[in-house]
Amino acid sequence: MSLPLNQPVRDYAPGSPERAAIAAEIQHQRANPRRILPVVGGRRIETGNTCGMFEPHAHYRSLGTYDSAGAGEAEAAIDAALRARHDWSRMSPASRRAVFLRAAELLAGPFNARLVAATMLQQSKTAYQSEIDASCELIDFLRFNVAFAEQLDAIQPISSGTERNRLEQRPLDGFVFAASPFNFTAIAGNLCIAPALMGNTVVWKPSERSVYSAAFLMDLFEAAGMPPGVINMLPADNPAEIGNLVLNHPALAGVHFTGSTAAFDRIWQTVGTNVSAYNSYPRLVGETGGKDFVLAHASADIDALTTALVRGAFDYQGQKCSAASRAYIPESLFGDVCEQLAEKVRSLTVGDVAEFHHFMGAVIDERAFNAITGMLDHAANTSGYRKIAGAEPDKSEGYFVPPTVIACDDPLSRLMTEEVFGPVLAVYSYPDHRLEETLELVDTSTPYALTGAIFAQDQGVIDTLSGALQDAAGNFYINDKPTGAVVGRQPFGGGRRSGTNDKAGSAINLLRWSSPRTVKETLVPVHGHLYPHMAE
Repeated sequence: MSLPLNQPVRDYAPGSPERAAIAAEIQHQRANPRRILPVVGGRRIETGNTCGMFEPHAHYRSLGTYDSAGAGEAEAAIDAALRARHDWSRMSPASRRAVFLRAAELLAGPFNARLVAATMLQQSKTAYQSEIDASCELIDFLRFNVAFAEQLDAIQPISSGTERNRLEQRPLDGFVFAASPFNFTAIAGNLCIAPALMGNTVVWKPSERSVYSAAFLMDLFEAAGMPPGVINMLPADNPAEIGNLVLNHPALAGVHFTGSTAAFDRIWQTVGTNVSAYNSYPRLVGETGGKDFVLAHASADIDALTTALVRGAFDYQGQKCSAASRAYIPESLFGDVCEQLAEKVRSLTVGDVAEFHHFMGAVIDERAFNAITGMLDHAANTSGYRKIAGAEPDKSEGYFVPPTVIACDDPLSRLMTEEVFGPVLAVYSYPDHRLEETLELVDTSTPYALTGAIFAQDQGVIDTLSGALQDAAGNFYINDKPTGAVVGRQPFGGGRRSGTNDKAGSAINLLRWSSPRTVKETLVPVHGHLYPHMAE
């Protein structure tokens, strides 16, 4: 069974049609602020609790408002999902899959500029980063998930001449709760569509920091023919109110989550406490934090290494769970690497993403700005740190944190071990002859195991490094940055405290949303209850 091709990535170069289209759409959206309402059973519900939405790179500019959902809307969404489950789960797999294939074509066509522009404006992604996310990756999720589901259908048990056996992929018994992060529109979409594709119905709480793009996603699902109640959207400025009700409901069948490790811990603890009260054992699928590494060997190509560090650490302001956050550089290369990093960082501009020449936009909001600058203040006021590159943060018009590189004397210091989730790269110089000890540091100094990369030109060294770091990353890169996993090519997810490693972008993830039924049909039933060995 053949797989689809990945959606081509457009470059938005000057004079390109995609650049003209997105510039026009940005103007249109800025001129037409939206009012977004919770969507429950296909109906939009006014709650009276109105919250504003603003562009992070120009926080004086409003994108509109949303009505925040509460416990009452969550209860109604669960009821709607449970009602919709009967018809949706019994719809033929081919008919269900048609909805997602239609969504892919709509996103590749009339919805494309809308969703890319929405992602740029509320999440402050550049046009190219939004293209990778809200266009290409989401289209790939829609198409590849359908192909993976068809592959699962093809896995069938053996039948003999007297019996016919088959395996049916049923949905889970209940509803699925999807809780999505702000940083990737494609992840928000996939957290909903992966369970729904397998026949489940979903209660979806998008991040309060990306409600704007979530509303465009909901528009897409509805335009593709998604029946009412299959996906119910609950934007909320108090996520705990939604989570508490959903996680305590006896019909909870699964949680599809991307976000912080601490939040996933709370989900797991709540489910564990309530486990005897559920109708079934909920499936918990989560992708959480990371402190992603780059380890260079003395044989590394310095230009390739520094290019990967800049893109891996500073693409989308470092607000990727896979972003390069700590680097281990041999002493023999450290001076040259730092010099190149400083030079390349000086070339990066930061500003309004609607101005296409910028490399970076703003971090998502003031809370993120304060957390990141708090780490920078710690480094500035603590011995053992030295700034290699980076200008001063500024939140007067937008939440701008310039790309920053900091050398760390202590490989166990805060900047080398704690997740920052911003454009801050910590670098540590290790003695060339202490490679084995450094590998141990990479593997054990943080609780995470999401992504990592090594740089070396000696194949024997590559094999040694790969073996030593076998458990340190669920997505491992050789001579490349630790970001940019592509659906169907690098299934994504990590272990340890980085999540359940259920590999979004593969059939592995879809299996988590299925409760298979084995069916045996006996063609010629047996008559007589006695066995031959019982004869005299």
